[in-house]
Amino acid sequence: MTEYTYGPVEILLIGFDGERPGPELRDALAAVVVEGTIRLLDLLVVSVDETGGISSAELEDDADGYGLGGFVLEASGMAADEDILEMAAHLAPGTSAAMAVIEHTWARELAAALADSGGYVIHTDRIPAPVVNEALAELDAESADAELTE
Repeated sequence: MTEYTYGPVEILLIGFDGERPGPELRDALAAVVVEGTIRLLDLLVVSVDETGGISSAELEDDADGYGLGGFVLEASGMAADEDILEMAAHLAPGTSAAMAVIEHTWARELAAALADSGGYVIHTDRIPAPVVNEALAELDAESADAELTE
């Protein structure tokens, strides 16, 4: 069976109010890292100033200052300058975000099985949790309304 060192990797841009993420981000990332659901490969803070200037800081530059201390990065520096510029394009002037490069460890064996069977992923889309929850709540409400009218 094919063995991969890494599973699928995703870059997440996590916005937050102010210049630094709150402790909730650190705690949430730590929980899924400890569970083994993801492996944190790289983590940095990306900022866009009021004039549109982009800056970034790798976690090891000031992890404690950003409230993200205690993480061990498996591939620090993996996010390339092109990745940072592409992600920064999603930020409004005067805002910042954490940019996390994560490996989906749960999908490593699936990827290996697909490779062994000649299968491959053609396309993926991620639907953000707030959108999924809102859509399902609307479906539940519609279903409840339908039951009341029957």
